[in-house]
Amino acid sequence: MSTPFYVSPEQLMKDRADFARKGIARGRSVAAVQYADGVLFVSENPSQALHKVSEIYDRIAFAAVGRYNEFENLRIAGVRLADMRGYAYDRRDVTGRGLANAYAQTLGTIFSSGGEKPYEVEIFVAEVGDEPAADQIYRLTYDGQVADEHRYAVMGGAADQVSTYLKEHYREGAALEDALRTAVAALGHSDTEDRVLPIEDLEVAVLDRTRTRPRKFSRLSPARLETILAGRAPASAPEPATAAAIPLPPAPATGGPADPPPSDPEPPVAPPVS
Repeated sequence: MSTPFYVSPEQLMKDRADFARKGIARGRSVAAVQYADGVLFVSENPSQALHKVSEIYDRIAFAAVGRYNEFENLRIAGVRLADMRGYAYDRRDVTGRGLANAYAQTLGTIFSSGGEKPYEVEIFVAEVGDEPAADQIYRLTYDGQVADEHRYAVMGGAADQVSTYLKEHYREGAALEDALRTAVAALGHSDTEDRVLPIEDLEVAVLDRTRTRPRKFSRLSPARLETILAGRAPASAPEPATAAAIPLPPAPATGGPADPPPSDPEPPVAPPVS
């Protein structure tokens, strides 16, 4: 009987982690940025059919990078779990923290089991609150680790470069337009040169707490993205008034004092009568 080939558990876990990281590094980055009215998701995604950012429940959104079929399975499982919990108990019992814990258990089990390959995915689970302090962003890695992010978070191939740009240019409490411009510029930033991302290659969505509907998730249309990123003001906004130009007197000629202004001519005087 031959002796089976032995691989230490440390080496096995290292090989599985390297395999997952290589697959994730091939994907384009996704940025999640907190702004004044909620959480903004921006990703570079040329595909119009496959979404990286989606809705899970009323106040909860899902974003992912890596293999599409794998994180799509996770998204569908999250939607089913949220629907079942909200139907069996109450809609308020569906929280981003609960979904993040469920995803962490699933990813950790898949990564540690030797029967199948690890998932080549990283995901965001975000929940918008009634106040900015109640917003939550959870980042989950391929091995089931959970990180509670604040202000902004990035995952994907160029995560380090995008995070460096956001660290320098992020402003807390910024408006949606400013946060979007900063996030798009960060995704196009690199060590060699900055790229201008085409609008048709962007996938942008928000969790907006100011919406009156229970569902706070919405996508930004290409027309609105073009208006924001091109710096064009909306058609209904009045143009700023400019001060009327005031004509100034001509400057005196150089080389001598200025001539005095001409006085009114004296009235004609009749000649004396001889």
